[in-house]
Amino acid sequence: MVQTHTNIKSAPEPVVDLQGITRRFGKRTVLDGIALRVGRGEIFGLLGPSGSGKTTLIKLITGIDKADEGEVVMLGEKMPKLSMLQRFGYMAQSDALYQELTAKENLLFFASLFGLSGARRKERIQAAMSVVDLLDHLNKPVAAYSGGMKRRLSLAISLLHEPELLILDEPTVGIDPVLRQSIWKELTALRDRGTTIILTTHVMDEADKCDRIGLIRDGRLHAVDSPQGLKDRSGADSIEEAFIVLGGGVRA
Repeated sequence: MVQTHTNIKSAPEPVVDLQGITRRFGKRTVLDGIALRVGRGEIFGLLGPSGSGKTTLIKLITGIDKADEGEVVMLGEKMPKLSMLQRFGYMAQSDALYQELTAKENLLFFASLFGLSGARRKERIQAAMSVVDLLDHLNKPVAAYSGGMKRRLSLAISLLHEPELLILDEPTVGIDPVLRQSIWKELTALRDRGTTIILTTHVMDEADKCDRIGLIRDGRLHAVDSPQGLKDRSGADSIEEAFIVLGGGVRA
């Protein structure tokens, strides 16, 4: 009798799995056959110029929008699915804040949506606002916040419930370099604790901080690799040069 041994370990289930994603608006194809897997505990960056399809792809992953073709699976569930809202954090490109309320009132509102209450809610509000250096402005109306402060508050909200997956669309736009460095330190710490982070950026030094990068242009994913892997494949010394070579010759 012949014995068969199956010692091959199956690959861990991806946190996000995109298969054949196509999205059209009228006659225009915004995303064209995107296939991508993002694993647990990695920072994955989508790098591309304005209009490349980054934000549309993020909206499909979060379930805000639905693909014309293909399938989006997040944490083992097919998207869109309303019950998944408490399992991921999302920071949109434009700030979804209640201007007439204080920062604390905004945080309390979103905390209730995430099912946070009592001492746990208070602890998470303090921790999230500390990350973005806004504790001293907790009781200030959002209408009195600068643009950069609103971005930081949006990031704090996405961090409130310590989600398994954090999805950030241009998270550091309008934020000063010192605080940007601090935020990246926190993102790295979150990654090290097992949080998966997907973010869009057009900032080259931010792309270099990602574990892997997807180069997107004209709705197509041209290459996916580590920053060093992209440089090696393109023979380039920088991510910007790698994008020009691998992404079709257009600067991000």
